Amino acid sequence: MSVKVLITVTLFLFFGNTREEKSHYFKEYYQTGIPKAEGWLKNGSKTGYWKFYHKNGKLAEQGHYRKDLREKYWYFFSEKGVRSKEGHYKKGQKIDWWLFYDQFGRLDYKCQLSNGQKNGYCIQYDQTGITSASKYRNGRKLKDWYDLNSFRKENALSDLK
Repeated sequence: MSVKVLITVTLFLFFGNTREEKSHYFKEYYQTGIPKAEGWLKNGSKTGYWKFYHKNGKLAEQGHYRKDLREKYWYFFSEKGVRSKEGHYKKGQKIDWWLFYDQFGRLDYKCQLSNGQKNGYCIQYDQTGITSASKYRNGRKLKDWYDLNSFRKENALSDLK
């Protein structure tokens, strides 16, 4: 009798208690037939790598999800297909360095973000290089610098990593 109980408990632990998580590849289309979104769903939640498209069919954004929240590195593009911004997400919030591009895809500025708002440095660029820097705390601007020497005197360059 105890052997039957042991076998039953063992079978239940290995097979009866597993919850099958169903994953499938999902595609959504605009009424025109152009793709709108595609990626993996697991138990109804976005997971893994996803792509979203503009109505003209050009890629709008791409990146990873985990349990319906944006994660890791994401890329965003204009309707013309030009990269507009890119950066890190953690649990659906923008974090770390984000890069922002002008209408031609050239780096315009980059900022350190935390919980979706500026928190750290923002560096402004033009075609020749860095033009200015600003420091933010919790989305509020603390100071601006317009030359590299004054910036270096007041800040540790290791903070820019």
